[in-house]
Amino acid sequence: MSETAAQLALFGTVRQDDTPRLLKAGKLTAELAGGNLRNIRFDGVEVLRAISYLVRDRDWGTYAPAIADLEIHETEMGFIVSYSMTCDGPHDTVLHIAAAIEGDATGKLAFKVEAHTATGFETNRCGFCVLHPIVGVAGTPVAVEHVDGRLEHTILPDLIEPWQPFKEMRAITHTVLPGVTAACRMEGDTFEMEDQRNWSDASYKTYVRPLALPWPYRIAVGEPVVQHVELTIADSRTDKPVSPGDGTPESDGIIRISPDIATGAMPAIGLSITPEEAKTSLAALLQPDTLRIQHLLFHFDPGAGHGPQAFIDFAAIAAIHKGATTLEIAVPCRRPLNDEMQEIAALMRNAGFRPDAIMVCPSVDRQSTPPGSAWPDCPPLDDVYAAAAQAFSGIRLGGGMLSYFTELNRKRVPPAQLGFISHCTNPIVHAADDISVMQTLEALPFITRSVRAIYGSLPYRIGPSTIAMRQNPYGSRTMDNPDGGRICMAKRDPRHNGRFAEAFALGYAANVLDAGLECLTLSALTGPFGLFADIDEPVAAGRPRPLHNTVALLARLSGAQWRAYRSSSPAEVLAFSTNSDGQRSLHLVNITGASQHVEITEEGAGASSQTTLGPFETRTLPLV
Repeated sequence: MSETAAQLALFGTVRQDDTPRLLKAGKLTAELAGGNLRNIRFDGVEVLRAISYLVRDRDWGTYAPAIADLEIHETEMGFIVSYSMTCDGPHDTVLHIAAAIEGDATGKLAFKVEAHTATGFETNRCGFCVLHPIVGVAGTPVAVEHVDGRLEHTILPDLIEPWQPFKEMRAITHTVLPGVTAACRMEGDTFEMEDQRNWSDASYKTYVRPLALPWPYRIAVGEPVVQHVELTIADSRTDKPVSPGDGTPESDGIIRISPDIATGAMPAIGLSITPEEAKTSLAALLQPDTLRIQHLLFHFDPGAGHGPQAFIDFAAIAAIHKGATTLEIAVPCRRPLNDEMQEIAALMRNAGFRPDAIMVCPSVDRQSTPPGSAWPDCPPLDDVYAAAAQAFSGIRLGGGMLSYFTELNRKRVPPAQLGFISHCTNPIVHAADDISVMQTLEALPFITRSVRAIYGSLPYRIGPSTIAMRQNPYGSRTMDNPDGGRICMAKRDPRHNGRFAEAFALGYAANVLDAGLECLTLSALTGPFGLFADIDEPVAAGRPRPLHNTVALLARLSGAQWRAYRSSSPAEVLAFSTNSDGQRSLHLVNITGASQHVEITEEGAGASSQTTLGPFETRTLPLV
């Protein structure tokens, strides 16, 4: 297979992420990509996930300016980097950026940026974002220095905070490993931290310009914006281990997989169907070899122009579907609730469509309400649910958010009238590179534990959760992506066509198993989020995308008993086993773009076995 064909098979596009450049300063290492630093490590251990300088537009889209005048000087003691960038905004506005980065072997890393404009420049945010990792860091002590000099000793939240855990920040210090601390100081503006696990990002984000201030705002002509981030690492260990010299710990390169304790039942698997895709979905379901899944999730939004024809089409699909059905409704809430609900119920009855469950959410609640913003007008949720229960009498009622966990965490719905709770996730809200998207899988167990902490044993569903974004709560629209790039908040993502999506979906399922989900929806049947390729995409139209393999596997496993498996490197390989009618299987997924060598040890077994997983490969092995 040619390199071009391999890229297309893996990512659904021949376009590649920039290859980062590794910078070294003694035990300190960092990767330089797109002018920003990521994977910042000391003695092989991750200190910060990233230090990035970002410029966002009024829809929270991120500018991606080209790097110019890049200079990198490296010595045995450290490195110095400098470059410039230009952001071209609407109405011929321009922002010029000059950056300098310096790291040395004493454990210091400095990143300074000056931005200026000769035209004025509108932005929602212009400045640094510092990302702390979550695995091994959540719930641990930190010291936060505030802008007034006050020092606060506290902890990074374990359960996900709906609002900013820390405000008016100047510096934050945390423990990297016993005897090693990292202090990150941020100058040039007032910083605050948000818990990015809300959006399934695998990080705590400390960012510039408090959200309580107005946005968008305008950078004025002749008023340069100067910011500075400095990381200082203190190593007090007396018996310091000798690293191999490349900033990574000694390893034989083998990832070890072994049984863990947690067990449970595999969830039902759902597929999402919109009125726009109903006819093509029906045609797909009528094929003799079509995928048989447990649940169909129908979407209805009067605000998007959905009307009587939608229910006629839904009824035709439900008539041939052998499993359960749910209708999710974006309730307009613009007229008396009883009138709106009864009108929708009448359309359903007239079409002969009766789903097994209804999930209702006020349409306005799909939009985010950031800290400091006024909450939009909306009837009390108790009233919304009461009107739904009356209109759809005898049908199971669910609630939650048609958008993401963020919105559910910030507006916690009253559960008393609900038969289940539901929300979605999306991995390209803040970053869309391959590594960041796969890292969002780390945040999923924190999300599900947080939901369980709020709603206890209430039946719980997730989805539809896809790589591409079906609706943007943080701006006026999802982003067009005609060139098939990796861009945030895009309504189409090329990786949906590649093995990347197949691996992402199985990794997603592995990381939410212990939530005891009733239903998991990771795709639509057709369309841009579907299991089958569209006519205008590189995969031949109508052919199954690789994602089909994962959804088909999970559907076959629904109801089987699963058991968790430990991975010595869960950032690279994930695993779980199932027992279906006495047939035990081990399911492995490589969530990286490189081959991984795996050693599998079974409980009570005298020997282990080894295998190699290719890039983004999923594999099922029989267990004795």
